[in-house]
Amino acid sequence: MPLQEGAHPAGCTDSSSFILNCSWCLWSLLCSGSAARIFRWRPQDSFSFSVLLSSSGAFSEVVMAREKATGKMVAIKCIPKKALKGKETSIENEIAVLRKIKHENIVALEDIYESSNHLYLIMQLVSGGELFDRIVEKGFYTEMDASRLIRQVLDAVNYLHSMGIVHRDLKPENLLYFSPHDDSKIMISDFGLSKMEGTGGVMATACGTPGYVAPEVLAQKPYSKAVDCWSIGVIAYILLCGYPPFYDENDSKLFEQILKADYEFDAPYWDDISDSAKDFISCLMEKDPEKRFICDQALQHPWIAGDTALCKNIHESVSRQMRKNFAKSKWRQAFNATAVIRHMRRLQLGTSFGSSISSSSSVSSSQSRGPAKSQSVDCAPLSLKDSSSQLVPQAGWL
Repeated sequence: MPLQEGAHPAGCTDSSSFILNCSWCLWSLLCSGSAARIFRWRPQDSFSFSVLLSSSGAFSEVVMAREKATGKMVAIKCIPKKALKGKETSIENEIAVLRKIKHENIVALEDIYESSNHLYLIMQLVSGGELFDRIVEKGFYTEMDASRLIRQVLDAVNYLHSMGIVHRDLKPENLLYFSPHDDSKIMISDFGLSKMEGTGGVMATACGTPGYVAPEVLAQKPYSKAVDCWSIGVIAYILLCGYPPFYDENDSKLFEQILKADYEFDAPYWDDISDSAKDFISCLMEKDPEKRFICDQALQHPWIAGDTALCKNIHESVSRQMRKNFAKSKWRQAFNATAVIRHMRRLQLGTSFGSSISSSSSVSSSQSRGPAKSQSVDCAPLSLKDSSSQLVPQAGWL
């Protein structure tokens, strides 16, 4: 049954008590929002678990599930409360951010549930796969395609910034396609490092993913929304050539490159890319955050708002470089992606959807294109019932 708003058991007066003892206080803390609710819950009462999508070790697992009452497919992030000890502020921040936002290009938080040992975030399911996988799968890919992708990201991040939210971990792995359809929109995910401006003073914490963080973050200087714009510039760079602007196995050397904004548009990889695209990237990957384009300015750049993005097919060179520079053995993720496709076929979610999934199955079983230093999630093997392909709920989830 739903927890009663504002109820506080004896001895439970702060958010840490919620995490370690009971969850009533977080409900009280977050009850001002309207998007999600918190329920006391046994997972098997409401959902049929199907496929383990990802796992970040002891901290959380993300499972695909089907809501019994409606048949709706969702992604459920299962977080053991014991793993939250010392991370109370982080999860509260993530939930507070997710409850505040609603945008067509941002993965939505739909509900919050709890059991005695776990917190469950019921998330919108996105099934189209990761950004790089889809690009490699394509047979035709142009600057115009990259421009359209970046425009969607800019729209979503501009919305976040208007709400006073900084993502702080924008990278290709956090950009997912909503569906397997060719015209699918892109979705921003993973708000674990996001921050609401004005909550906790000036942002100065060095966080993010090596290779995508802005110079001012590495310099341990106070920073702002501009760090997200830098990351979008890095993503745009990779989308047009297939390799990162900064990379070194040695973190110190990598950080030195970033601190100097030491990148180039190397020949021959950039010979067929427009000057407008290079200018766009340079405006975002500007070392000085005061001079760096904000999202509004970037959205007005001719490469985004005009017709300067070229329509020449660059797929061969970009996909070759993506395979070369972002290849990493991730067979467990590929196995899980294939399992998702099989399960959704069995559920017969619609002829057109099924055919689209079928056409994308090859990329799901291919290597993922993330460099080792950008990986933040690893997937564990599945535990499926042979008869129904329903995931056997882990004892700890209940």
